[in-house]
Amino acid sequence: MASILPADPTLDEIRAALAPLIAENAAFDGFGDAALADAARRVGVDPDVARLAFPGGGCDMVDAWFAGIDADMAAKWPAERLATLKIRERITTLVETRLDSLANRRESLRRALALLALPTHAPHAARLGWRAADAMWRLAGDTATDYNHYSKRAILGAVYASTMAVFLGDESEDFADTRAFLTRRIDAVMRFEGWKHRRAARRIERPSLARFVGRLRYPGR
Repeated sequence: MASILPADPTLDEIRAALAPLIAENAAFDGFGDAALADAARRVGVDPDVARLAFPGGGCDMVDAWFAGIDADMAAKWPAERLATLKIRERITTLVETRLDSLANRRESLRRALALLALPTHAPHAARLGWRAADAMWRLAGDTATDYNHYSKRAILGAVYASTMAVFLGDESEDFADTRAFLTRRIDAVMRFEGWKHRRAARRIERPSLARFVGRLRYPGR
């Protein structure tokens, strides 16, 4: 295959070019040296140079593959296009876009998740899950900076992880079972968010006994 890289590529450019090819090979070879060497050969990169682009080995290969999925998702659904949808539809659309990107790479995804499931890779797995959730919320227009910033990403990360587990074993047409599962999970999240907002509003509107007693004790305050 002719090189798809510039004449003097950076390591970042090499990493981005090799990541999808490594993922393609990973279905058979896993995220290891064999998959890396074949990908390097296909784009005309010296294997030793290719290894420099992935100093962390398999975890870095998975990281680069997932980063490419993030980038593809953002390219397909820029923020201004998503803005025409309701928030529930935005999140559903973004997760389904990721599913579509992975539909022909389920065995590679299985290999990737097995690698990340190793105890020594737990911090890396958590970071990648957080990054995916953060990318989706940012595209969806979330601007929260308080605890909601963290809770939204933690909840979406859990939804995404559980959806991936269903997706890996889904044999229904067009992954209908996975999409139905995703819809149910997001509906549950939206109900929780609605309850949370109503609860916060009631807390603001409800008279505070402590504040009332404080005023009695310190009428000038």
